[in-house]
Amino acid sequence: MTDSTTSRLTSKHWLIIIIASIGFLFDTYELLMTPLVGVPAIAELLRIPRSHPDVTLWMGNLLWITALCGGVFGLLGGRLIDQFGRKRIMALSIFMYSFSPFAAAYSTSLSMFIFFRCTTFIGVCVEFVAAITWLAEVFEDKKQRGRWLGITQAFASLGGVLVTAVAIWIGNHLQDLPHWGLPSALGATGPDKWRYLLMTGILPAIPIALLLPFVPESRVWKEKKMAGTLQRPRIAALFAPELRRATLVTAALSACAYGIAFGALQLTPKSVAPGLPELSEQAKGLAPLRGEAKKLIAEFDATQPNTPERKEVMAKIGANAKAQKPFTDTVDAKGETVQMFQEMGGLTGRILLAVLVIWGMAHGGLLRLFQIPSLIILPLTYLYLFKTGGDGFLWAYALCGLLTVAQFSYMGEYLPKVFPLHLRGTGGSFATNVGGRMIGTSMAIVTTKLVAPLIAGGADLVKPMHTAQAAGYVAGGIALVSFIIGWMLPKPSAEEGH
Repeated sequence: MTDSTTSRLTSKHWLIIIIASIGFLFDTYELLMTPLVGVPAIAELLRIPRSHPDVTLWMGNLLWITALCGGVFGLLGGRLIDQFGRKRIMALSIFMYSFSPFAAAYSTSLSMFIFFRCTTFIGVCVEFVAAITWLAEVFEDKKQRGRWLGITQAFASLGGVLVTAVAIWIGNHLQDLPHWGLPSALGATGPDKWRYLLMTGILPAIPIALLLPFVPESRVWKEKKMAGTLQRPRIAALFAPELRRATLVTAALSACAYGIAFGALQLTPKSVAPGLPELSEQAKGLAPLRGEAKKLIAEFDATQPNTPERKEVMAKIGANAKAQKPFTDTVDAKGETVQMFQEMGGLTGRILLAVLVIWGMAHGGLLRLFQIPSLIILPLTYLYLFKTGGDGFLWAYALCGLLTVAQFSYMGEYLPKVFPLHLRGTGGSFATNVGGRMIGTSMAIVTTKLVAPLIAGGADLVKPMHTAQAAGYVAGGIALVSFIIGWMLPKPSAEEGH
């Protein structure tokens, strides 16, 4: 395709755009199922109350196990992308993350549930890099490539909105849904809604299976593969002198972007928002009830399964949960509002990045356009505006989402340009999966398990205000590191993507 035909898209181009958009949207959809299904699934499979400390423990284990698997196998997937083709591996990864949650819906043990959440995460980690690489090569015109890399990535921000909407719909229609052979919780008359939500993960497989036969593999990759001139992808090649800087800097910047997201933004709806000033009355009402719940959990642990004593304690736990519900409903509603502001901010950030790429803004200046405000907005939001609450906090949090998610999109648009053809999948996977998903996501543990307890004076004393303060310090520190490292980012040496 030449510059004279930049504005002309064929039917195949539109199919490519549709497939990529579906893939990016369901990347986020599949991942953001975890906070929605994790707690109820773990509690049901372990047959313990949702307020039990073991649920929190295993939820944390689930997050780091899936991130570790995604990082390790995602890196392997990147090598497969370079060896066997972008389209083929992208298709396989989409089918993996589509069928895995469907299988997880039928889990009868915690190990089965965790296994299929890991395979879901692996599929997402591989698909993202495969789709980015594929798009960068099937759009041979430079301007079209930049435009559609940015626009299709914007659909990722709709994944969180969609999965939340689907979860709400399932909750409202739970009694009317057929059982489809799904296991039921002990004492329940039908499956819990977390199983139905997991089943919806199969949705992207349907349109992808129908559309993929009509779209091409990357022409430049295929031609070199058939000619026998495509070099063999090797992970060690990423650390050759000519690529070492690009490999390490892109991995570090990906780690910073994920670190801000997981060390601050993703913690906000559940761990920070409950401490907002407008929820002070709910916090006062919940304090004695949660103290009572803690004692009831100790009584629960002292009983044996399937005994009258345990049933009696479970009844008390249920009554306590019912007493908490009026307060927790208000707190949860606020958390959902906070989350929506972040999602809308993130969507705006992706769109803004796409517009700036289309306008042809220089790469170094484009990245710093989002890094510099982050140095101010992130600590301001969590260290000051959190204390005042209200609309000021919500809009600042949305801006945090805009600045952070725009940096995700920047990396997605940049990575295919900095690695040679035979290492694009491998290099992109190393940056995104090892740097971002393995190292960056660990910042959630740094914030909640290290910094917040240090501020509070102990793990048992941590409150939302301590988590907010920790998030401000962690996110602000990471933003500073990202800004410094950003100056080391090499200029793309493959601007035409070939």
